[in-house]
Formats: sequence, structure tokens, C-alpha cells
Amino acid sequence: MNRMAGTLFVISAPSGGGKSTIAAAVRQRVEGLGYSISHTTRPPRKGEQDGVDYHFIDKTTFTRMVEEGAFLEWARVYEDLYGTSLRGVRDLTASGADILLDVDVQGGRNIKARFPASVLIFLVPPSLNVLEDRLRGRGTDEERVIRNRMNQAMDDIRNCVWYDYIVINDRLDQAIQETQSIILSMRCQAKCRLPQVKRLFEFM
Repeated sequence: MNRMAGTLFVISAPSGGGKSTIAAAVRQRVEGLGYSISHTTRPPRKGEQDGVDYHFIDKTTFTRMVEEGAFLEWARVYEDLYGTSLRGVRDLTASGADILLDVDVQGGRNIKARFPASVLIFLVPPSLNVLEDRLRGRGTDEERVIRNRMNQAMDDIRNCVWYDYIVINDRLDQAIQETQSIILSMRCQAKCRLPQVKRLFEFM
């Protein structure tokens, strides 16, 4: 990983695991952390804005973008499609910005295969009961959707074994702090800081 090129950080979690909440909080706290807004075919939830939370598009447009190779990764999540813009990620990392993405485990696996130097963080809920309470507390999903997401949750959690870091999202403030610490510690690795040191002291 070269700080000149920027680092790609990825947060994944089962649905309701808090990845969007924690990603948004960390982006506010960590300077110089870019974000590529994902595309999705699902309708906006209450309070979400097009171009801010997601790019909300129809399935025909999404399919055309897949065929054009516009996505770094894309996946079907239950009945909806989600994708990360390849151009958006490349433009940000080329400018030297670190990027924080929140994607599901399918997306995390695809990104790691394409960008081996990416840093993957998995958020684990303290229990399945807590996860279900959080899903119901959102008040945005039908019972059928909640059951589908709970049925998928354990399969998602099993994927944490191949992630680089695991954060247990029991207390939100602590989970945010741990995620922030991972990003800051990666930035301080010698191989990431050496280009800056060489510029500062004009050696090598």
C-alpha cells in the first residue's frame, strides 16, 4: 500500500449490523477519507437522499452499467442490486485519497480479489437477538424481509474469518473508535509514511 496512491478500506456486516452508521461517523472524524457513493435499485428509506446516501437507479440502468463494466463490484442483496463505481474509486485513489466503502461480504470478496492491498473490516453484532432488535427498530422493513435478513445473517458472520480486522459492534461509540483506530494505524505504517518522509527530508 502506497500513501501516494491512497488506501481502500472496506467495512462489511450483516444487514442491520451498523456498517453505514459507523462508516458515516468515521468519515466525519478521520481527515482525508473519501467515499464513493454506491448505486442501488432499492427505493430510498426515510431520510435518505439521492446522490448523498446512494445513487438510486432502476434495474434497467443498473444492468446496463454492469454490461459496460462500470462497477468495481456489484451484488444482488435479497431483491435489490448494489454496486460500487469503478471510476469513482480509481479517481479518488489516484488523487492520493484513502477511501472507505461499506459493502456486503460479496462485495468485500470481489474488492479484495481486485485490490489485494485493500483493508477489510468486519462488524460483528454482539448477538443475533441484538441484530434482530436493530432490524426491527429501523421500522423500514416488512416481516418477510426481516426474516430473510436474519436467515442470511449467520452466513454473513461466518465470512469474518477472511477479513483483516473484526470489530464487535456492541457499543456504537467503541465500535466507531476501533474502526477509526484501524485506519489511523494503517496510515502510520512505515511503508505508507515513507513517501511523505522522503519528500520532507529529500532523501533516497
